[in-house]
Amino acid sequence: MRLLLIHSDSFEYEAREKTRIAEECSLLADGMEEALTVFTAVEQADADGIEDVVHQAVSEIVETADRVGTKNVLLYPYAHLSNDLAAPDVAIKVLALVEIGLNDLGAYTVKRAPFGWYKSFSLRCKGHPLSELSKTIVPSGADEEAGPEKPAVEHSFFVLAPDGLEHEVDEFLDDSPFGCLVRKELGVAVPTGGDPVHVELMRAKELVDYEPASDVGNLRWLPRGKLVRDLIADYALGLVLEYGGSPVETPVMYDLGDRAIFEHADKFGERQYRFRSGNRSMMLRFAACFGMFSIMRDMHISPNALPMKMYELSTYSFRHEQRGEVIGLKRLRAFTMPDMHTLCRDLDEARACFDEQLRIGWRTGRDFETPLVAAFRCTREFFEEHRDWVAGLARESGAPMLVELLSDRVHYWIAKIDLATIDGQGRPIENPTVQIDVESADRFGISYHQDGGEVYPPVLHCSPTGSVERVICALLEQTAHQEVPRLPAWLAPTQVRVIPVAERHLEFAAGLADRLNAARVRTDLDDREESVGKKVREAGMEWVPFVAVVGDTEVETGKLTVTIRRLSAPKKPHKEEFTTDDLVRVVHEATAGMPFRPLYTARRLSVRPRYI
Repeated sequence: MRLLLIHSDSFEYEAREKTRIAEECSLLADGMEEALTVFTAVEQADADGIEDVVHQAVSEIVETADRVGTKNVLLYPYAHLSNDLAAPDVAIKVLALVEIGLNDLGAYTVKRAPFGWYKSFSLRCKGHPLSELSKTIVPSGADEEAGPEKPAVEHSFFVLAPDGLEHEVDEFLDDSPFGCLVRKELGVAVPTGGDPVHVELMRAKELVDYEPASDVGNLRWLPRGKLVRDLIADYALGLVLEYGGSPVETPVMYDLGDRAIFEHADKFGERQYRFRSGNRSMMLRFAACFGMFSIMRDMHISPNALPMKMYELSTYSFRHEQRGEVIGLKRLRAFTMPDMHTLCRDLDEARACFDEQLRIGWRTGRDFETPLVAAFRCTREFFEEHRDWVAGLARESGAPMLVELLSDRVHYWIAKIDLATIDGQGRPIENPTVQIDVESADRFGISYHQDGGEVYPPVLHCSPTGSVERVICALLEQTAHQEVPRLPAWLAPTQVRVIPVAERHLEFAAGLADRLNAARVRTDLDDREESVGKKVREAGMEWVPFVAVVGDTEVETGKLTVTIRRLSAPKKPHKEEFTTDDLVRVVHEATAGMPFRPLYTARRLSVRPRYI
């Protein structure tokens, strides 16, 4: 709790407008002469020791009132003193108990301004050395009214094989990708050995860089990286539209005065950006939940329209990660999350949609060429009731699945699955996820009517790819396992590089590049005054999938000798001969079904700037 105690000649206030969390009050204007005005903010930590906090607050107020020589006390809720406010019901309870505690002493005249109202006030401070004091109160013990302490949630792990058999986790503590996931989940130490592979690559390939003028964990996206990022966003949108999702766009900040938003944020558990805006306590979103749930709350929902899938590319979402935890693209404070929420009629439909969305998650691993491993988490009660369904998930995946059982539900979800790829240091990068949420519909007032009753449906949270930044992180980390590092051809910033041998070949090479670009193949032209060998080496360093060198033979015959990176080995480039039409066909086959965007950089390398 935060207190600002002001010895005032006079204090007057008027409650003018209710917020969603306002307490009912018949006295909307009041004040006091010659009083100790106590501006008060109740904080989250106070909920763990309400009785102790109230006792300390009453003692501080009494001591200050006696020191300044007044018997008048006015309690005034003032959220501006803290960015870590308690839930509204907790705050009202604490303030009321402080008022009661002061009144019980019988020596003070006590008034309390109403909580949750927009109020105007006027104050005249006396101005002596003790007229302005601030205090911070921290609970020293648990609140006895809260009842007995809840037992700690117990976690147990086992591995569920595709054949439905359960195995001890010790059997999988190896160096395979799945073994790396098991080690991480069990807390087995893994040698680090410096920065992850992608940190150097993201800069060396001029994709993305740190932004020193911003907060840590906020990045600058350079043209090549911006192209890759946009293609992944296009890909995610395509998946969702194919699945029947409806895109929306919602704000990035929300009012913690909304009880549902406050409670959902508290349930999430991760560190959050909270701040003051005028007289409101706000937060930056950590996902698209708040905006979508707000839309759903205001909708008329028919059971005939379910399952209903709503999607947003949340640029940006925010988590206030510790500075030492932020690194490269793996952990950020601002990131882009493809986020879908599905309203389902009941749990049976939720499980059916879970199956479908998990298939989409596995598909993304294949399309990005980043193999995935799975961890399924649920309550023990859920697993015992739905074991056959969980076994079906493992059977369809065709791979072992780590299962974590929780003795009790501590989150808004009763079951979730996380798919991860493994980085170059043997550590998981979590990407796609699906969760069954059984709390949010009730909390946000999202319902439909059926058979005369009101139904609060389960909600699925799904990120079909995981954050865009982590997808790129996984793509770069995968190169640590490749003899010839590369990106999938559909994501390569340049798909074809045309290299003229001499100036007399430049016109033909430029025409070729133009025809390829017209055919929706991202093609640039290395027209610099450099040796052919250097140009070829630099194309390799940029991981260009197809490199066509144009000399006399190519100009005379129209046939191109093309180096194909995917089929090459170290120091053994794989070359094939193509016509222009054949090259277009080969590139289109390599990128079939994937989104396309044109070059984001200059077509001629002679005018292309360097960013790093």
